[in-house]
Amino acid sequence: MQHIYDYMRQQSQLLEKQDVITPDMFVKYNVKRGLRDLDGTGVLTGLTHISSIKSKEVIDGKTVPCRGKLTYRGYNIYDLIRGIKKDGRFGFEETAYLLLFGELPDRQQLQDFSEVLGDMRSLPTNFVRDVVMKAPGKDIMNSMTRGVLTLASYDMRASDLSMENVLRQCMMLISVFPLLAVYGYHAYNHYERDQSMYIHHPDPKLSTAQNLLRLLRPDMNYTELEAKVLDIALMLHMEHGGGNNSTFTTRVVTSSGSDTYAVMAAALSSLKGPKHGGANIKVVEMMSDLKQQVKDYRDEDEITAYLQHVLKGEAFDRRGLIYGMGHAVYSISDPRAEVFKSFVENLAKAKGRMEEFELYSKVERLAPEVISHNRKMYKGVSANVDFYSGFVYSMLEIPLELYTPIFAIARIVGWSAHRIEELVNADKIIRPAYKSLSEDREYISLEGRK
Repeated sequence: MQHIYDYMRQQSQLLEKQDVITPDMFVKYNVKRGLRDLDGTGVLTGLTHISSIKSKEVIDGKTVPCRGKLTYRGYNIYDLIRGIKKDGRFGFEETAYLLLFGELPDRQQLQDFSEVLGDMRSLPTNFVRDVVMKAPGKDIMNSMTRGVLTLASYDMRASDLSMENVLRQCMMLISVFPLLAVYGYHAYNHYERDQSMYIHHPDPKLSTAQNLLRLLRPDMNYTELEAKVLDIALMLHMEHGGGNNSTFTTRVVTSSGSDTYAVMAAALSSLKGPKHGGANIKVVEMMSDLKQQVKDYRDEDEITAYLQHVLKGEAFDRRGLIYGMGHAVYSISDPRAEVFKSFVENLAKAKGRMEEFELYSKVERLAPEVISHNRKMYKGVSANVDFYSGFVYSMLEIPLELYTPIFAIARIVGWSAHRIEELVNADKIIRPAYKSLSEDREYISLEGRK
Protein backbone atom coordinates (compact mmCIF):
# COMPACT_ATOMS: atom_id res chain seq x y z
CA MET A 1 0.00 0.00 0.00
CA GLN A 2 2.92 2.36 0.61
CA HIS A 3 3.52 2.79 -3.13
CA ILE A 4 -0.06 4.02 -3.51
CA TYR A 5 0.42 6.72 -0.86
CA ASP A 6 3.76 7.71 -2.40
CA TYR A 7 2.16 8.04 -5.82
CA MET A 8 -0.72 10.16 -4.51
CA ARG A 9 1.68 12.44 -2.64
CA GLN A 10 3.80 12.95 -5.74
CA GLN A 11 0.85 13.57 -8.08
CA SER A 12 -0.90 15.90 -5.66
CA GLN A 13 2.06 18.25 -5.91
CA LEU A 14 1.40 18.51 -9.64
CA LEU A 15 -2.26 19.31 -9.02
CA GLU A 16 -1.43 22.07 -6.57
CA LYS A 17 0.85 23.74 -9.10
CA GLN A 18 -1.29 23.54 -12.23
CA ASP A 19 -4.67 24.68 -10.92
CA VAL A 20 -3.69 27.92 -9.14
CA ILE A 21 -6.03 30.82 -9.94
CA THR A 22 -4.99 33.95 -8.07
CA PRO A 23 -7.50 36.46 -6.61
CA ASP A 24 -6.37 39.21 -8.99
CA MET A 25 -7.53 37.10 -11.94
CA PHE A 26 -11.10 37.26 -10.69
CA VAL A 27 -10.84 41.06 -10.60
CA LYS A 28 -9.27 41.12 -14.07
CA TYR A 29 -12.12 39.18 -15.65
CA ASN A 30 -14.85 40.67 -13.42
CA VAL A 31 -15.85 37.25 -12.12
CA LYS A 32 -17.89 37.06 -8.92
CA ARG A 33 -15.90 34.41 -7.12
CA GLY A 34 -18.17 32.14 -5.11
CA LEU A 35 -21.15 34.26 -6.23
CA ARG A 36 -19.90 37.13 -4.08
CA ASP A 37 -18.90 40.73 -4.71
CA LEU A 38 -15.53 41.97 -3.46
CA ASP A 39 -17.09 43.18 -0.19
CA GLY A 40 -18.52 39.71 0.44
CA THR A 41 -22.09 40.54 -0.53
CA GLY A 42 -23.87 37.64 -2.19
CA VAL A 43 -24.79 38.00 -5.86
CA LEU A 44 -28.55 37.79 -6.39
CA THR A 45 -29.39 34.52 -8.13
CA GLY A 46 -33.01 33.95 -7.20
CA LEU A 47 -36.23 35.13 -5.59
CA THR A 48 -38.00 33.69 -2.54
CA HIS A 49 -40.98 34.29 -0.27
CA ILE A 50 -39.62 32.04 2.49
CA SER A 51 -37.31 34.26 4.52
CA SER A 52 -35.21 37.39 4.38
CA ILE A 53 -32.11 38.87 5.95
CA LYS A 54 -31.55 42.58 6.47
CA SER A 55 -28.13 43.95 7.35
CA LYS A 56 -28.15 47.38 5.69
CA GLU A 57 -30.51 50.20 4.78
CA VAL A 58 -30.48 53.25 2.53
CA ILE A 59 -30.38 56.63 4.33
CA ASP A 60 -30.14 59.84 2.30
CA GLY A 61 -29.18 57.83 -0.75
CA LYS A 62 -26.35 56.02 1.01
CA THR A 63 -26.24 52.36 1.99
CA VAL A 64 -25.29 51.99 5.65
CA PRO A 65 -25.09 48.96 7.97
CA CYS A 66 -27.96 48.39 10.40
CA ARG A 67 -28.80 45.90 13.12
CA GLY A 68 -29.40 42.48 11.66
CA LYS A 69 -32.97 41.37 11.00
CA LEU A 70 -34.23 37.88 10.14
CA THR A 71 -37.79 37.19 9.06
CA TYR A 72 -39.64 33.97 8.29
CA ARG A 73 -42.41 34.54 5.74
CA GLY A 74 -42.35 38.20 6.75
CA TYR A 75 -42.50 37.60 10.50
CA ASN A 76 -39.59 38.91 12.59
CA ILE A 77 -37.84 36.03 14.36
CA TYR A 78 -37.97 38.12 17.57
CA ASP A 79 -41.76 38.23 17.40
CA LEU A 80 -42.10 34.52 16.67
CA ILE A 81 -39.96 33.56 19.64
CA ARG A 82 -41.58 36.17 21.89
CA GLY A 83 -44.99 34.73 21.02
CA ILE A 84 -44.18 31.12 21.86
CA LYS A 85 -42.30 32.17 24.99
CA LYS A 86 -45.27 34.23 26.21
CA ASP A 87 -47.62 31.28 25.81
CA GLY A 88 -45.12 28.79 27.26
CA ARG A 89 -45.31 26.64 24.12
CA PHE A 90 -42.79 24.85 21.96
CA GLY A 91 -42.21 26.63 18.66
CA PHE A 92 -40.47 24.22 16.29
CA GLU A 93 -43.64 22.69 14.86
CA GLU A 94 -45.43 26.04 14.53
CA THR A 95 -42.47 27.62 12.77
CA ALA A 96 -42.08 24.59 10.49
CA TYR A 97 -45.72 24.96 9.45
CA LEU A 98 -45.16 28.64 8.73
CA LEU A 99 -42.12 28.02 6.53
CA LEU A 100 -43.74 25.17 4.61
CA PHE A 101 -47.22 26.59 4.08
CA GLY A 102 -46.67 30.35 4.25
CA GLU A 103 -49.02 31.22 7.13
CA LEU A 104 -49.04 30.82 10.89
CA PRO A 105 -51.32 27.89 11.81
CA ASP A 106 -54.45 28.25 13.91
CA ARG A 107 -54.87 25.92 16.88
CA GLN A 108 -56.46 23.09 14.87
CA GLN A 109 -53.97 23.34 12.01
CA LEU A 110 -51.06 23.22 14.48
CA GLN A 111 -52.55 20.20 16.23
CA ASP A 112 -53.10 18.32 12.97
CA PHE A 113 -49.61 19.16 11.68
CA SER A 114 -47.95 18.13 14.95
CA GLU A 115 -49.89 14.87 15.04
CA VAL A 116 -48.83 13.99 11.49
CA LEU A 117 -45.18 14.74 12.32
CA GLY A 118 -45.50 12.58 15.44
CA ASP A 119 -47.08 9.70 13.51
CA MET A 120 -44.32 9.86 10.88
CA ARG A 121 -41.53 9.86 13.49
CA SER A 122 -40.53 6.23 12.99
CA LEU A 123 -38.09 4.35 10.78
CA PRO A 124 -38.85 1.23 8.70
CA THR A 125 -38.78 -2.13 10.47
CA ASN A 126 -35.21 -3.21 11.30
CA PHE A 127 -33.80 -0.01 9.73
CA VAL A 128 -31.83 0.84 12.87
CA ARG A 129 -30.31 -2.64 12.97
CA ASP A 130 -29.69 -3.04 9.25
CA VAL A 131 -28.61 0.50 8.33
CA VAL A 132 -27.78 2.72 11.30
CA MET A 133 -25.79 0.11 13.19
CA LYS A 134 -23.87 -1.01 10.13
CA ALA A 135 -20.45 0.62 9.76
CA PRO A 136 -21.01 3.28 12.46
CA GLY A 137 -18.58 6.18 12.57
CA LYS A 138 -17.76 9.38 14.40
CA ASP A 139 -19.03 11.52 11.50
CA ILE A 140 -22.75 11.45 12.23
CA MET A 141 -23.49 13.72 9.27
CA ASN A 142 -22.17 11.01 6.95
CA SER A 143 -24.26 8.44 8.83
CA MET A 144 -27.36 10.60 8.37
CA THR A 145 -26.63 11.06 4.67
CA ARG A 146 -26.31 7.31 4.22
CA GLY A 147 -29.56 6.83 6.12
CA VAL A 148 -31.42 9.36 3.98
CA LEU A 149 -30.24 7.76 0.73
CA THR A 150 -31.14 4.30 2.02
CA LEU A 151 -34.66 5.47 2.95
CA ALA A 152 -35.23 6.01 -0.78
CA SER A 153 -35.05 2.23 -1.21
CA TYR A 154 -38.03 1.87 1.13
CA ASP A 155 -40.13 4.41 -0.79
CA MET A 156 -42.11 3.02 -3.73
CA ARG A 157 -42.65 6.60 -4.95
CA ALA A 158 -39.11 7.89 -4.36
CA SER A 159 -38.89 9.65 -7.76
CA ASP A 160 -42.45 10.97 -7.86
CA LEU A 161 -42.25 14.78 -8.05
CA SER A 162 -45.94 15.47 -7.47
CA MET A 163 -46.44 18.11 -4.77
CA GLU A 164 -48.39 15.74 -2.54
CA ASN A 165 -45.60 13.17 -2.64
CA VAL A 166 -42.74 15.66 -2.17
CA LEU A 167 -44.55 17.14 0.85
CA ARG A 168 -44.96 13.65 2.31
CA GLN A 169 -41.26 12.93 1.84
CA CYS A 170 -40.19 16.26 3.31
CA MET A 171 -42.41 15.94 6.38
CA MET A 172 -41.23 12.37 6.92
CA LEU A 173 -37.59 13.44 6.80
CA ILE A 174 -38.27 16.37 9.14
CA SER A 175 -39.76 13.82 11.55
CA VAL A 176 -36.99 11.20 11.38
CA PHE A 177 -33.88 13.41 11.26
CA PRO A 178 -33.64 13.38 15.10
CA LEU A 179 -33.75 9.57 15.01
CA LEU A 180 -31.08 9.27 12.32
CA ALA A 181 -28.82 11.65 14.23
CA VAL A 182 -29.22 10.30 17.76
CA TYR A 183 -29.34 6.62 16.82
CA GLY A 184 -26.25 7.16 14.66
CA TYR A 185 -24.46 8.67 17.65
CA HIS A 186 -25.47 5.82 19.98
CA ALA A 187 -24.25 3.25 17.45
CA TYR A 188 -20.90 5.02 17.21
CA ASN A 189 -20.70 5.43 20.98
CA HIS A 190 -21.33 1.72 21.48
CA TYR A 191 -19.32 0.08 18.71
CA GLU A 192 -16.43 2.53 18.46
CA ARG A 193 -16.14 3.75 22.07
CA ASP A 194 -17.36 0.64 23.90
CA GLN A 195 -20.13 2.49 25.76
CA SER A 196 -23.63 1.27 26.57
CA MET A 197 -26.24 1.30 23.80
CA TYR A 198 -29.51 3.22 24.20
CA ILE A 199 -32.20 3.08 21.53
CA HIS A 200 -35.31 4.76 22.90
CA HIS A 201 -38.54 5.09 20.99
CA PRO A 202 -39.83 8.62 20.36
CA ASP A 203 -43.07 9.79 21.93
CA PRO A 204 -45.47 11.08 19.23
CA LYS A 205 -47.11 13.40 21.75
CA LEU A 206 -43.87 15.27 22.52
CA SER A 207 -42.31 18.13 20.59
CA THR A 208 -39.24 17.71 18.39
CA ALA A 209 -36.99 19.29 21.04
CA GLN A 210 -38.39 17.08 23.81
CA ASN A 211 -37.99 13.96 21.71
CA LEU A 212 -34.42 14.85 20.82
CA LEU A 213 -33.42 14.99 24.50
CA ARG A 214 -35.52 11.92 25.30
CA LEU A 215 -33.77 9.89 22.58
CA LEU A 216 -30.31 11.07 23.58
CA ARG A 217 -30.28 10.60 27.34
CA PRO A 218 -29.98 7.18 28.97
CA ASP A 219 -32.76 7.94 31.48
CA MET A 220 -34.84 9.92 28.93
CA ASN A 221 -35.16 12.74 31.49
CA TYR A 222 -34.76 16.47 30.86
CA THR A 223 -35.96 19.72 32.39
CA GLU A 224 -38.53 22.04 30.88
CA LEU A 225 -35.89 24.78 30.58
CA GLU A 226 -33.53 22.48 28.69
CA ALA A 227 -36.21 21.49 26.19
CA LYS A 228 -37.36 25.09 25.72
CA VAL A 229 -33.81 26.36 25.08
CA LEU A 230 -33.20 23.57 22.56
CA ASP A 231 -36.52 24.41 20.91
CA ILE A 232 -35.39 28.04 20.50
CA ALA A 233 -32.09 26.86 19.04
CA LEU A 234 -33.94 24.77 16.45
CA MET A 235 -36.16 27.72 15.53
CA LEU A 236 -33.14 30.00 15.04
CA HIS A 237 -31.33 27.50 12.81
CA MET A 238 -34.37 26.51 10.75
CA GLU A 239 -33.87 28.91 7.85
CA HIS A 240 -31.64 31.81 6.87
CA GLY A 241 -32.54 33.85 3.85
CA GLY A 242 -32.06 31.18 1.22
CA GLY A 243 -28.60 32.33 0.17
CA ASN A 244 -26.57 30.00 2.37
CA ASN A 245 -24.51 27.18 0.89
CA SER A 246 -26.70 24.22 1.81
CA THR A 247 -29.97 25.89 0.81
CA PHE A 248 -28.46 26.92 -2.53
CA THR A 249 -27.36 23.31 -2.92
CA THR A 250 -30.96 22.27 -2.28
CA ARG A 251 -32.15 24.60 -5.02
CA VAL A 252 -29.47 23.51 -7.50
CA VAL A 253 -30.09 19.77 -7.09
CA THR A 254 -33.87 20.26 -7.06
CA SER A 255 -33.64 22.18 -10.34
CA SER A 256 -32.10 19.12 -12.01
CA GLY A 257 -35.28 17.13 -11.34
CA SER A 258 -33.67 14.89 -8.73
CA ASP A 259 -35.66 13.15 -5.97
CA THR A 260 -36.13 14.42 -2.42
CA TYR A 261 -33.71 11.92 -0.86
CA ALA A 262 -30.85 12.85 -3.21
CA VAL A 263 -31.57 16.55 -2.65
CA MET A 264 -31.47 16.27 1.15
CA ALA A 265 -28.34 14.11 1.02
CA ALA A 266 -26.63 16.83 -1.02
CA ALA A 267 -27.77 19.51 1.44
CA LEU A 268 -26.43 17.46 4.35
CA SER A 269 -23.08 17.11 2.60
CA SER A 270 -22.92 20.87 2.16
CA LEU A 271 -23.89 21.66 5.74
CA LYS A 272 -21.29 19.40 7.34
CA GLY A 273 -18.38 21.56 6.21
CA PRO A 274 -16.60 23.55 8.94
CA LYS A 275 -17.19 26.77 6.97
CA HIS A 276 -20.95 26.19 7.22
CA GLY A 277 -22.66 23.97 9.80
CA GLY A 278 -19.51 22.84 11.58
CA ALA A 279 -18.50 26.33 12.71
CA ASN A 280 -19.87 26.01 16.26
CA ILE A 281 -17.54 23.08 16.92
CA LYS A 282 -14.57 25.30 16.12
CA VAL A 283 -15.87 27.90 18.59
CA VAL A 284 -16.03 25.32 21.37
CA GLU A 285 -12.53 24.07 20.56
CA MET A 286 -11.15 27.63 20.46
CA MET A 287 -12.76 28.51 23.78
CA SER A 288 -11.35 25.33 25.31
CA ASP A 289 -7.88 26.35 24.13
CA LEU A 290 -8.43 29.86 25.51
CA LYS A 291 -9.24 28.43 28.95
CA GLN A 292 -5.94 26.58 28.93
CA GLN A 293 -3.90 29.59 27.81
CA VAL A 294 -5.54 32.39 29.81
CA LYS A 295 -4.80 32.18 33.52
CA ASP A 296 -7.25 34.83 34.76
CA TYR A 297 -10.66 35.01 33.06
CA ARG A 298 -11.18 38.46 34.60
CA ASP A 299 -8.07 39.90 32.95
CA GLU A 300 -9.31 41.46 29.69
CA ASP A 301 -5.78 42.34 28.62
CA GLU A 302 -4.81 38.67 28.81
CA ILE A 303 -7.90 37.64 26.83
CA THR A 304 -7.18 40.32 24.23
CA ALA A 305 -3.59 39.13 23.89
CA TYR A 306 -4.79 35.58 23.28
CA LEU A 307 -7.25 36.73 20.60
CA GLN A 308 -4.48 38.72 18.90
CA HIS A 309 -2.33 35.58 18.80
CA VAL A 310 -5.23 33.63 17.27
CA LEU A 311 -5.81 36.30 14.63
CA LYS A 312 -2.10 36.34 13.73
CA GLY A 313 -2.08 32.57 13.32
CA GLU A 314 0.08 32.09 16.41
CA ALA A 315 -2.45 30.24 18.59
CA PHE A 316 -5.20 27.61 18.48
CA ASP A 317 -5.34 26.06 14.96
CA ARG A 318 -3.05 28.77 13.50
CA ARG A 319 -5.47 29.61 10.68
CA GLY A 320 -5.82 33.24 11.77
CA LEU A 321 -9.55 33.04 12.46
CA ILE A 322 -11.48 33.98 15.59
CA TYR A 323 -14.36 31.55 15.26
CA GLY A 324 -17.90 32.70 15.93
CA MET A 325 -17.09 36.24 14.86
CA GLY A 326 -18.32 37.80 11.65
CA HIS A 327 -20.86 36.72 9.06
CA ALA A 328 -21.13 36.81 5.29
CA VAL A 329 -24.17 39.10 5.52
CA TYR A 330 -24.53 40.64 8.98
CA SER A 331 -22.24 43.41 10.18
CA ILE A 332 -23.53 45.22 13.27
CA SER A 333 -25.34 42.22 14.75
CA ASP A 334 -26.63 38.73 14.03
CA PRO A 335 -30.23 38.69 15.34
CA ARG A 336 -30.00 34.96 16.03
CA ALA A 337 -27.02 35.49 18.34
CA GLU A 338 -28.82 38.30 20.17
CA VAL A 339 -31.90 36.14 20.77
CA PHE A 340 -29.78 33.19 21.78
CA LYS A 341 -27.75 35.13 24.33
CA SER A 342 -30.70 35.87 26.61
CA PHE A 343 -31.63 32.20 26.78
CA VAL A 344 -27.99 31.17 27.18
CA GLU A 345 -27.72 33.30 30.31
CA ASN A 346 -30.80 31.69 31.89
CA LEU A 347 -29.47 28.23 31.15
CA ALA A 348 -26.00 29.12 32.46
CA LYS A 349 -27.54 30.25 35.75
CA ALA A 350 -29.48 27.00 36.06
CA LYS A 351 -26.39 24.95 35.25
CA GLY A 352 -24.02 26.89 37.53
CA ARG A 353 -21.84 28.03 34.61
CA MET A 354 -22.12 31.80 34.87
CA GLU A 355 -18.34 32.26 35.04
CA GLU A 356 -18.05 30.59 31.65
CA PHE A 357 -20.93 32.66 30.28
CA GLU A 358 -19.18 35.84 31.40
CA LEU A 359 -16.03 34.67 29.63
CA TYR A 360 -18.00 34.18 26.41
CA SER A 361 -19.48 37.66 26.86
CA LYS A 362 -16.01 39.18 27.24
CA VAL A 363 -14.76 37.46 24.08
CA GLU A 364 -17.90 38.61 22.22
CA ARG A 365 -17.10 42.21 23.16
CA LEU A 366 -13.32 42.12 22.72
CA ALA A 367 -12.96 40.07 19.54
CA PRO A 368 -14.52 42.64 17.16
CA GLU A 369 -12.14 45.27 18.52
CA VAL A 370 -9.15 43.01 17.90
CA ILE A 371 -10.32 42.13 14.38
CA SER A 372 -11.10 45.71 13.34
CA HIS A 373 -7.75 46.89 14.69
CA ASN A 374 -5.75 44.27 12.79
CA ARG A 375 -7.69 43.66 9.59
CA LYS A 376 -9.01 45.79 6.75
CA MET A 377 -12.77 45.42 7.02
CA TYR A 378 -15.45 46.08 4.41
CA LYS A 379 -18.12 45.93 7.11
CA GLY A 380 -18.50 45.55 10.85
CA VAL A 381 -17.88 42.36 12.80
CA SER A 382 -20.14 40.88 15.46
CA ALA A 383 -20.80 37.53 17.08
CA ASN A 384 -22.76 35.11 14.91
CA VAL A 385 -25.17 32.39 16.04
CA ASP A 386 -22.41 29.78 16.13
CA PHE A 387 -20.61 31.67 18.89
CA TYR A 388 -23.17 30.74 21.53
CA SER A 389 -24.80 27.60 20.09
CA GLY A 390 -21.89 25.31 20.95
CA PHE A 391 -21.89 26.60 24.54
CA VAL A 392 -25.63 25.90 24.75
CA TYR A 393 -25.22 22.37 23.44
CA SER A 394 -22.47 21.67 25.96
CA MET A 395 -24.76 22.83 28.79
CA LEU A 396 -27.46 20.52 27.41
CA GLU A 397 -24.91 17.68 27.65
CA ILE A 398 -25.08 17.12 23.91
CA PRO A 399 -21.92 15.41 22.59
CA LEU A 400 -19.73 17.30 20.16
CA GLU A 401 -20.48 14.76 17.42
CA LEU A 402 -24.11 15.92 17.36
CA TYR A 403 -23.56 19.68 17.12
CA THR A 404 -23.79 19.85 13.32
CA PRO A 405 -26.51 17.16 13.09
CA ILE A 406 -28.70 19.32 15.35
CA PHE A 407 -28.20 22.14 12.87
CA ALA A 408 -29.41 19.73 10.17
CA ILE A 409 -32.44 18.68 12.26
CA ALA A 410 -33.52 22.31 12.18
CA ARG A 411 -32.39 23.34 8.71
CA ILE A 412 -34.16 20.52 6.87
CA VAL A 413 -37.34 22.54 7.37
CA GLY A 414 -35.87 25.43 5.39
CA TRP A 415 -34.47 23.04 2.78
CA SER A 416 -37.92 21.49 2.38
CA ALA A 417 -39.58 24.89 1.93
CA HIS A 418 -37.01 25.90 -0.69
CA ARG A 419 -37.30 22.57 -2.52
CA ILE A 420 -41.05 23.02 -2.76
CA GLU A 421 -40.72 26.65 -3.88
CA GLU A 422 -38.19 25.66 -6.55
CA LEU A 423 -40.47 22.90 -7.87
CA VAL A 424 -43.48 25.23 -7.97
CA ASN A 425 -41.80 28.15 -9.72
CA ALA A 426 -38.82 26.98 -11.77
CA ASP A 427 -38.71 24.97 -14.96
CA LYS A 428 -35.03 25.38 -15.86
CA ILE A 429 -31.94 23.81 -14.36
CA ILE A 430 -29.65 26.16 -12.42
CA ARG A 431 -26.52 26.38 -14.52
CA PRO A 432 -23.83 28.96 -13.66
CA ALA A 433 -21.04 29.82 -16.10
CA TYR A 434 -17.27 29.55 -15.64
CA LYS A 435 -14.72 31.40 -17.74
CA SER A 436 -12.06 29.06 -19.04
CA LEU A 437 -8.43 30.16 -18.70
CA SER A 438 -7.00 27.30 -20.76
CA GLU A 439 -5.55 27.86 -24.24
CA ASP A 440 -5.71 25.57 -27.26
CA ARG A 441 -2.80 23.14 -27.51
CA GLU A 442 -1.55 20.78 -30.18
CA TYR A 443 -1.90 17.08 -29.44
CA ILE A 444 1.42 15.27 -28.83
CA SER A 445 1.72 11.54 -29.39
CA LEU A 446 2.76 9.33 -26.48
CA GLU A 447 6.25 8.82 -27.93
CA GLY A 448 6.81 12.58 -28.22
CA ARG A 449 5.95 13.48 -24.62
CA LYS A 450 8.74 14.16 -22.11
